[in-house]
Amino acid sequence: MSEEFNLAAERVGFHRSLCESLLFFNQKTSGGLPYRVASNADGSQNASREIANRIAEQLGAADGKPLAGQTSGNRFEQIVKDFLDRTFLRFEHLRPGKWSIDHMTARSGAHLADFDQFHHLAHVTASARSDPELLASLGNDYTISPDLIVRREPESDETVFGSAPPSVASLAGAASIRKQTARGDQMHASVSCKWTMRSDRAQNARSEALNLIRNRKGRTPHIVAVVGEPTPSRIASLALGTGDLDCVYHFALPELKEAVRDFGEEEALNLLNVMIDGRRLKDISDLPLDLCV
Repeated sequence: MSEEFNLAAERVGFHRSLCESLLFFNQKTSGGLPYRVASNADGSQNASREIANRIAEQLGAADGKPLAGQTSGNRFEQIVKDFLDRTFLRFEHLRPGKWSIDHMTARSGAHLADFDQFHHLAHVTASARSDPELLASLGNDYTISPDLIVRREPESDETVFGSAPPSVASLAGAASIRKQTARGDQMHASVSCKWTMRSDRAQNARSEALNLIRNRKGRTPHIVAVVGEPTPSRIASLALGTGDLDCVYHFALPELKEAVRDFGEEEALNLLNVMIDGRRLKDISDLPLDLCV
């Protein structure tokens, strides 16, 4: 890793990107009086408005215009991807390999069946398409599409075995790390991105996680979520509990904690501390390092 890399500076750059295109104040009026609401706040909920505004102020957000929900979500995914490109990929001394990060949009052309652990889903998909009864039984459980994917390419036998005799390479005939025997790249991590959590749709992250776990053949990838939600109770609906997501990462956790403390809602602060102390909620800066494990 070069000396020029600075994780703190990259975190600042991440927030700058958010403030340039996604995190800003919307101008509202109530009873003829103007007021501002941060773009990740629920305008109908006082706690959400107050906490989100305090975070946005700490990060230097400016005034802007509202974005459509889908546009906000796609933009957040891209900004998180850019952050991981600039951080996780710089820690190759901790996690050697040939890495890339995909944004799983409709245009990307990437499918779960492209990956070694889920290669068998290509056959399942083809069979279901030609058999309506099978399709009705399976539903859409096999067509999960995470927002971001961290992938690792398999390695050549020269990299794996070096100068070992050819007889060694004739073993390990099903090893996923070998380019010669792998059925695709390894899915190292699945990253679900939720700019806000307004409804039960946020629980799609849990469904995606459980489906990845259930449908894999081989190693379970890291399964995480990155959120921009300001309200601790809504974050807790995703962060608390174990068995599906590894962890939830907040886009600005120290700023969130300060905002909740300033707002003075003790119950919300206690809940936030439970998630932090229990290692169920971490800051975005922790994510690239956790992906090295």
